[in-house]
Amino acid sequence: MNALIKQIAVAVALVAPVAAFAQSNQPVTRAQVRADLVRLEQAGYNPLDWLHYPENIQAAEQRVSAQEGAAQSNTSGYGPAVQGASQSGSAATDSAVSTYSPPVYQHN
Repeated sequence: MNALIKQIAVAVALVAPVAAFAQSNQPVTRAQVRADLVRLEQAGYNPLDWLHYPENIQAAEQRVSAQEGAAQSNTSGYGPAVQGASQSGSAATDSAVSTYSPPVYQHN
């Protein structure tokens, strides 16, 4: 009897982590895709502009997420989402770049 209880306990211990990571991946409906496209078009995305494809859809997605973030921040008590950036160093200018390159292997 004790062996059976131990086997059940081991089985439960092995199955529990798998159940914790289970997700419901429901497929997206056609109506949801169309609604997303309408939102992107309202934010300035033009699906016929193939010359600027990655840039214009990314910009429209940022605008949509900013609008949704602003709408959520009005209803929640946490405030708006903050997107920060940091840069280090200074920009290289033409006068700061040297054209001199010393010889690498010079034997006498």
